[in-house]
Amino acid sequence: MRRFSWFNATALTLGFAFLYIPMIILVIYSFNASKLVTVWAGFSTQWYGELVRNEEFLNAAWVTIKVAVMSSTIATVLGTMAAYVLVRGGRFGGRTLFSGMIYAPLVMPEVITGLSLLLLFIGIGLDRGVLTIVLAHTTFSMCYVSVVVSSRLVTFDRSLEEAALDLGCSPFEAFRLVTLPIIAPAVISGWLLAFTLSLDDLVIASFTTGPSATTLPIKIFSAVRLGVSPEINALSTIMIAIVTIGVITASLITKQAAVRQARDERMAERTA
Repeated sequence: MRRFSWFNATALTLGFAFLYIPMIILVIYSFNASKLVTVWAGFSTQWYGELVRNEEFLNAAWVTIKVAVMSSTIATVLGTMAAYVLVRGGRFGGRTLFSGMIYAPLVMPEVITGLSLLLLFIGIGLDRGVLTIVLAHTTFSMCYVSVVVSSRLVTFDRSLEEAALDLGCSPFEAFRLVTLPIIAPAVISGWLLAFTLSLDDLVIASFTTGPSATTLPIKIFSAVRLGVSPEINALSTIMIAIVTIGVITASLITKQAAVRQARDERMAERTA
């Protein structure tokens, strides 16, 4: 077993410091009493109160949450269906093309995705707003759900489905009563991942949004051009907290699913 050297520890520390120290500073200065974001004048929560009374930020936050919930739900349904077809469909005509189209947004630059969706919406005459943002976010987040659910379906014990079919269940009933409850942690993790990606997106939303729908990242980006205010620090802190909770929740669900699967496998070996 290779020892954990000082070089590895130093590289890991510097890497985490580079990633997270700016976020920690932002969180600390969100409680700054001064209007100057670089001058500490004491602890205060007044900017969170100002944020609650800011109608523009509240409206943008509502649009962002609404878009994230709708797009992540649709992406979870479509991504789960795509993962099931890829894992259980076997070798069928057009499988390579289908899988390539599913996973293309993973490697496609967001600028290209946003521009192509913008041209599509203009071509079909669809006014840009909440609907177009939902469709755009569903397009790029569905592939992430498919990857998460596919990894769970690959390790799924198909004998459980076969037993349900032998007992008289239809294929749909076997999926609903047996497969779906077992892969539910992966489906929930995929939903949380899609929700987080939608909540954080700026590039694709900037191409597909309209005057009637401004998401929170776009609003923050527009406000930062005029200078960083303490309200933006407070808002960014809230977003960091929401994303952190989502990531931790998804990790815990995945870990519990892995522990449950290992326990079931041990029980199956003992009974065999």
